Order: sequence, then C-alpha cells, then structure tokens
Amino acid sequence: MATVLSGIQPSGQLHLGNWAGAIRQFIDLQQQHDLFIFVASYHALTTLRGEELRANTRQVVVDYLAFGLDPQRCHLYLQQDVPEVSELAWILSCVCPKHLMDKAVSFKDKVERGLSASVGLYTYPILQAADILIVDADLVPVGKDQVQHIEITRDLAQKFNYHTDSECFKLPAYRLAEHAQVLPGIDGEKMSKSYGNTIDPFMDEKPLRKRIMKIVTDGTPQEEPKDPETCTVYKIFTGIVGSQDPRSQDLAARYRDGGLGYGHAKQALFELIMEVFAEPRQRRKALLANPNEVDAALASGAAAARERASQVMDRVRKAAGLR
Repeated sequence: MATVLSGIQPSGQLHLGNWAGAIRQFIDLQQQHDLFIFVASYHALTTLRGEELRANTRQVVVDYLAFGLDPQRCHLYLQQDVPEVSELAWILSCVCPKHLMDKAVSFKDKVERGLSASVGLYTYPILQAADILIVDADLVPVGKDQVQHIEITRDLAQKFNYHTDSECFKLPAYRLAEHAQVLPGIDGEKMSKSYGNTIDPFMDEKPLRKRIMKIVTDGTPQEEPKDPETCTVYKIFTGIVGSQDPRSQDLAARYRDGGLGYGHAKQALFELIMEVFAEPRQRRKALLANPNEVDAALASGAAAARERASQVMDRVRKAAGLR
C-alpha cells in the first residue's frame, strides 16, 4: 500500500473547483492507499495570520470531512500539530544550495503578484519538502505547476542522503492529476477564489441559486439551438458528473434541439448541485453542530502523522549526527 500525501492552504472557503480538481481524487485515493492530508497552516503564514488563519483552518477541515474524507481511512491533520516538520525543514535547509531556491518558479510568480518577498516565501519549497519526506510519502498528487516542488524535494532528499552517506530518504514520485476537472467560474474563467468567481456547494439554497443565475452566457435567443460545449453552465454541469452521464447527455440534447433558455440550464445545474451534494451538505451541518467530532478527527490524524514522523526523524537525527 503506497503512502500518498497532499496538503491544502487554508486560504478561504472551498468551492466546486477545489472539489473537482483535488478533493474528489482524495476521496478515491483513501480507498486503496495510506493517505495523509494536511492543512498547510505554516505555509499560510506567508499571507495570513491571527483569527483569519484560525477560522480558515477550521473551515477547511470541516469542509474536507463533509465532502467525504473519512478519518477511518485517511489521516487528516494540521501542519502545526506535527512539529517534526519544522525540525526537518531546518535540517534540509542546511544541505540546500541557494541556487535551488533562486530558481523556484512559485517564489517569482508570487512576488510578481505583489506578495512581500519574505524569507518564509523564499524557502517555501524546503518546508514543502519536509511535509512530504516526514511521512515517507511514495506519491504526491500535483498539478503541472507543482511538479518543480516535487523535483526540489527529490533533490534535497538525495543531497541529504549523499552528505550523510545514508539511504535515509526514499525519493517520492508525483502523480499528475490528469483526470481532475478544471471548472470554469461564473465568469467563464478558471474557478478561483482570487478571481471571486467561485460556487460554494454548501451555500444556503437561495444564495446558491442566485449565484448560479449569475453565470455569464451569450445572447442566443431561447428558441435557437445552442452548442453545449461552449456554454459555461454546461461545462460546470459535466465537470460534476461527466459528459457521459445520462443527465449530461439529456441536457446536451436540449441545448441542440432549441427551446432551452439559459435560465433553464442554470436551474438544471442548481438542481444537480443540490442532488450531488445533498449528503455532504447534511454532513457539514452535523459537523458544525458537533465540533468534538472534528477535533477527534484531527487528533487521530496528527497522532498517525507524528508516529510516522518520529520514525523518520529517528533516522534523520542519527544520520545527521544529532543522536
């Protein structure tokens, strides 16, 4: 059974794009792998602090559990609850050549977008490497923009092994999320919190329906045939259930036949979201009413992560000469 690791920054309310692009994949992976999922609260300190970070972190955990992550099948934990991560990050930084951080694309991108060039942001890939190596991860699901971080992780693992004449770290592989859906937002661009175009499937019914009705469409009259493949409403619909689903095929036929107004298509999308996410919506209500259940899930996940981390750090300290 392979160990799989992934993390998410607590940057705000999760949305359909997060579910289609990552969370749905995690729910599948937990069935057959030893899955570790952490909330990257230390990473978030480069942009968030205080009550906003605290609230966002809790919200992400509740939403992950509501979407279907099962504490009996995976290990969900907060980054700060595994302090060995910070220790390992420092040890890795001591074998990391500066030029490796200089060429990190994510740092350049974030600075160009206006983030302050803090040391934490600069050394972000080292902490990310520690996250991966601390649980002996075999596989890390990533998008194409994250492949470089896995390559840096492998480089650091190899450098530590070389400098300590050991086989302390295995070299993790990455798995491109080829089947993950990239959903458009209500403006037709990629669904993203930074664009303010997201759809939250946990919204109350009336605000959710109102949000969906704001999806941008063209001016084709109701009676005329339409191409579903070019419509944002249809793209979101098929991103949820797939183009081969009978519900998608029926909706596509209605587009092509004419007589379907965009308001009808949006209503169909609203009803689909209410159907597909009925159980997650109920789970979320139950979790919010029973915070002890959330705390228990995090405690269990942190215990499993720390057990694995202690084994790894025992090897690391010995190899480094700290024991």
